Formats: sequence, C-alpha cells, structure tokens
Amino acid sequence: MATSDNVHSELDGLITTPDGRRCCAWQAAMPDYHDNEWGRPVVSDRLLFEKVCLESFHSGMSWQMIYHKRENFRRAFDGFDFSRVAQYDEQDVTRLMADKSIVRNRAKILSAINNARCAEKLVTEAGSLAAWFWQFEPTAADRPQRIDLHYWQTQNTSPEAIAMSKALKKRGWTWVGPVTTYSLMQALGLVNDHLEGCCCRAACEAERAALHRPR
Repeated sequence: MATSDNVHSELDGLITTPDGRRCCAWQAAMPDYHDNEWGRPVVSDRLLFEKVCLESFHSGMSWQMIYHKRENFRRAFDGFDFSRVAQYDEQDVTRLMADKSIVRNRAKILSAINNARCAEKLVTEAGSLAAWFWQFEPTAADRPQRIDLHYWQTQNTSPEAIAMSKALKKRGWTWVGPVTTYSLMQALGLVNDHLEGCCCRAACEAERAALHRPR
C-alpha cells in the first residue's frame, strides 16, 4: 500500500499523512503551515504586512527556509508592526544586517522598510491594507475549474497578481513582482490553491465563503 500511495503521489501531487489524510505533497515539510495557514483568509493588516515582507524575502529563495526563520524575522522586525518598521533608520539596517538568524540581504531589508512606509500611505488611501489587497480577489469565473498538479506546475502568476504588482509598484512598493504577488494571494487566501483531493481544500473554501470581505 505504501508503494502504491507513493506512486500515486507522484501523479497527483498528494500524499497520505501518517494519520491517513490526503494532503498536498509539500505538507510533509511544513504540516502546520499547510494545514492551518496557507489558503486561509487573512484580513489583519499586521499579518498581511508580515506576509508581504516574507514573500519578498522568499523571492529567489526556499520558502521552507523563510518559514523556519519566521519567528526570528518577527523578533527582528518588531512583529512586523509597519508603523514601527517605517521609522527604521540606518542603525536598524546595520542591526538587521548583523542578525545571523534572518536573511541578511540589504536590498530586501531596505525594501521591507520602504514598504512599511508605503503601507502607511496605503492605509490612508484605502482605509486598511486588507481593503486594498482584497480588491484583487479573482471571481469564480476567472479561476480554473480544477486545481490539479498540471496547474501547479504551469501557473505561477495570474492577471490579478500582475495587476496587483503593477499597482503596488506604482505606489512605490519594491520586491513585489507578479510571481511574488501571486504567492502572496495564495498565502492571504485570495485564492485557494490546495489541490483537488487535499483534505484542507474544503475547509479553506468554507472560510472564504464565510468571510466578510474588507471594504
């Protein structure tokens, strides 16, 4: 049975967990994130800004590595309170560059500070970060009928993610290319990209259906 399940996983992108559930194959590397966070709707501005920053740091790097450093990032960036990060100066940049527990990429650190300042302006413009980001949620008609392994392997952005990227860049945000913004949409629950057959797909859909969209 184990051999059959493994072969099946290669074909449909799913695995069977030790407790007998069918999940996206990457669940094995980050079970809590897969089961309880990814694809679940996010409307907290602080958490939303955190996800923007981490997705930016993720660019060109392993998400698993960024995820396992997340608590270190939270400590280093004052819990991703963007009103505090917006006040960072060169001393803070020096402090962050000396912190071996995070990713010490100066361009990405400067981007996080820049984006915090942009986030403050965006709140003034739209009322909240959540209200602005959720306007890019695609309609059901714009989504594929099935999220299968072929979709995962061939799609890394979308028209909505491209539009979000352009709108953010127009407002001065950095490290927010269309691949990064699509990954952000997945993390924020603007789209539910758990594979068909994954045990978490229906739960994410239920949370999305019950969500009062921020306006």
